[in-house]
Amino acid sequence: MTAKKIKLFIVDDHILFRKGLTSLILDMPEFCVAGEAEDGIEALKKIRETKPDIVLLDVNMPKMDGIATLKALRELEHPLKIVMLTISQNDEDLFGAIKAGADGYLLKNTEPGDLRKALLRLAQGAGVLSPEVTQTVLRSVSRLVSQETPAGMSERELDVLNCLANGLNTREIASALFISENTVKTHIRHILEKLDASNRTEAVSKAIQTGIIHRRNR
Repeated sequence: MTAKKIKLFIVDDHILFRKGLTSLILDMPEFCVAGEAEDGIEALKKIRETKPDIVLLDVNMPKMDGIATLKALRELEHPLKIVMLTISQNDEDLFGAIKAGADGYLLKNTEPGDLRKALLRLAQGAGVLSPEVTQTVLRSVSRLVSQETPAGMSERELDVLNCLANGLNTREIASALFISENTVKTHIRHILEKLDASNRTEAVSKAIQTGIIHRRNR
């Protein structure tokens, strides 16, 4: 018995690319092309009719761009896997697509064999990213983590730093935070290392300048 093929739909404003991609997909035994469209408006109409499994969607198109089309497709009752297939490595396009609910983001320079593997993973429920944009996503996540814990500091180190900014000495910080003086000294040593500061005053100054903490309250 022949296995049911995964239905793909191609949305791209360049006819030569659509035809070339269609020809490529025809050589992939697991897939078939349910249809194609040159813009988002045409795509919405045809996708409602053809009910594909996966939509390959360009980002930059006339009439309705890829991000707007993606948002509209997410309103359909028919469940879809949607992957952006584009030349754009622009951060705004990448994160706009992810925020709008894209299941993947692949570049048009993807090798045919890699495209086939990515589409199979997508059909199985995995997200897919080209290696080039994966690094961008990882850097963004790293920045977010850094913002949550400024300068890589722990919550307790930030507590100690705020105490220093308010003029407390080691004994007073220990009392305020219910920890030992030795623990306070250890936290301060780590703070100086992370801020590349030679003393407490410099550490507080750097922390205020970089926005890690606010200026002294007293």
